[in-house]
Amino acid sequence: MITKLEGALLELAEVVVHPRRMTKLERAKKAGKKFLNPVLTRVGGPGMIFKLLPLYLTNREEREPREPLGPFTTDRAAYAKPPESDLRVTWFGHSSVLLEIDGVRVLIDPVWDERAAPVSWMGPKRFFPPTMPLSALPVVDAVLISHDHYDHLGKQTVSELARLYPKLRWICPLGVAALLHGFGVPAGRVSELDWTQSTVIAGQEIGTELTVTALPARHFSGRSLSNRFETLWGSYLLRGTKHRVYFGADSGLWEGFAAIGHRYGPFDLTLLEIGAFNELWKDIHLGPDGAVEAFHQLGGGVLMPIHWGLFNLALHAWRQPIERITALAAERELTLFSPEPGQPTEFYGAHVLSDWWTRGR
Repeated sequence: MITKLEGALLELAEVVVHPRRMTKLERAKKAGKKFLNPVLTRVGGPGMIFKLLPLYLTNREEREPREPLGPFTTDRAAYAKPPESDLRVTWFGHSSVLLEIDGVRVLIDPVWDERAAPVSWMGPKRFFPPTMPLSALPVVDAVLISHDHYDHLGKQTVSELARLYPKLRWICPLGVAALLHGFGVPAGRVSELDWTQSTVIAGQEIGTELTVTALPARHFSGRSLSNRFETLWGSYLLRGTKHRVYFGADSGLWEGFAAIGHRYGPFDLTLLEIGAFNELWKDIHLGPDGAVEAFHQLGGGVLMPIHWGLFNLALHAWRQPIERITALAAERELTLFSPEPGQPTEFYGAHVLSDWWTRGR
């Protein structure tokens, strides 16, 4: 039972209440060594285990696929030509995305590791293998990390990328550079950002560039029980010459989404998390319903669901997040962009919804 509980319990081990409210988008604040959330946020608690254990013991949901998924493969030849739309997205599962935007390629939250866990022999295991080896990636201009949790920052992935591409540029929130250096990323290759800070990524072609701005999120950080909140977490605006993309990473619902949309929108494409949700930890994860509300606050456009379909991180059935968001999209006439894992997909602002998750039922 400990193995199945491990992922959830690691995220719900303590209570941290932040007695402040961010009235505007601003730099992150700290109390001692710990970064603070922008609004009052509860992360777990001493009694959470007693609430969770009965739920796990009685749970009958299909939390992991009964039959193997895929195979899913990425054809590297697809990257030989730049995207016709100037915006192409390859979703590798969960929150790992290759974004080709206005001549710049950014790899976001890459996790090629077998497990989203601190050890290789226990913890949430991938539902399907990586769709391509890291060595087969096209030339990437930068890697963007949203926070240091295992399902967003894989040690083996970082180490291999650092070995294969030592000149690769990395962008991350405050405090995460030390981890990247420890995993093999050379000194001088990492840019740390505070909330509302920006940096520019140059593309391979002269004159192509992308501005990346770190923005607040309602979540937390830490790769053990002893270092919670000691590195920063966040979301990102990616602004090219033609397109704007918002990568929401992990966050609970808060009024900052409206502020982000007002100041930095409108967005052509908005990536928001829909999986690993439960009412017990709604302060730090959106879920499908929260994603729809956040999407409206951000100003609408096209919604890409992320943070689902690869790891067993909650109590719900593995298909539940995409089934729910699909139903909500139909009900509220939302435009979804949800391609098959590993498929480089052009973005034209139209509805894209692969049915890969329905196959074999």
